[in-house]
Amino acid sequence: MTKIVTPDPLRFAKGELILLDQRKIPEKKTYIRIKSAAAAAKAIKEMVVRGAPAIGIAAAYGMVLGRKNPLQSAKMLIEARPTAVNLKWAVDEMLKVKDRSFKSMLAKAGELEDENKKLCALIAEHGAKLIKKSSCVMTHCNAGPLATDGIGTALGVIFAARKRIDRVYIKETRPRLQGARLTAWELKQWKIPCVLISDGMAAHIMKTSKVDAVIVGADRIASNGDSANKIGTYDLAISAKYHNIPFYIAAPYSTIDFSARNEKDIKIEERDEKEMLFVGGKAISAPGVKALNPSFDVTPAALITAIITERGVIKKPSRKTMRRFYS
Repeated sequence: MTKIVTPDPLRFAKGELILLDQRKIPEKKTYIRIKSAAAAAKAIKEMVVRGAPAIGIAAAYGMVLGRKNPLQSAKMLIEARPTAVNLKWAVDEMLKVKDRSFKSMLAKAGELEDENKKLCALIAEHGAKLIKKSSCVMTHCNAGPLATDGIGTALGVIFAARKRIDRVYIKETRPRLQGARLTAWELKQWKIPCVLISDGMAAHIMKTSKVDAVIVGADRIASNGDSANKIGTYDLAISAKYHNIPFYIAAPYSTIDFSARNEKDIKIEERDEKEMLFVGGKAISAPGVKALNPSFDVTPAALITAIITERGVIKKPSRKTMRRFYS
């Protein structure tokens, strides 16, 4: 696979976790140095680093920094973003390290990061086979290198299949505009033709233009295939179903929560209403107006054509097919 050209969202050097501040992209590239587990948790919560796989790796390095108080550090990190199961998975993996020395903890975090990059590459490879020649695809939020610390999940598939893709429609992804700010930036870096659309435009584009597939990532997948992803994904899946367009979820095994029976067991993070009421520090609604701001919604498995994982493609996901695939 061709080397990606976007900057790494994180790295660990000289005893510090260095994070690319994704809140500043695409205006500028700014890095923040993290020296404690508490600071890592704060950066994750405030979305300096975001995307389920990437925050899992950031949390692993956060555990390196918080190795002297592992349980307290683990609690802070897990609570930073409660919906993304990769975060808890990575923290739990770090807690398994018996020797809590800096060297051992750092080695484990590095191992998780290397494995994550390999998984993303495999997801991209499997997913690319589903994309036909001269395809137009649609995506939501951001599931590329910035979100994964690898080639990406949904965007990894798009990158691997780029020679067969004529156009990518990017939903802007309100309220934090990850599609407009991050996905568009990554696709332009890769020279993949893309068009930005408003969140309310997806169904109209499906009806009036050529859309051959929808590909998104996931932050948590229940054992029956119900999948939590950025708010607005559920709407997109309903529209795709109505227009007979394949709807794909791309995510690693660590995103699957087999303890969650279905969407009822997935906790949805509620974020500050200010994210809805202000853009660039400026109010966009009348004073005193209240806003709802759930960060995620859950797409029922019945609306998902397939889940693309590092082990292959789970078609028509259900509790039975998920268990059989991972048995």
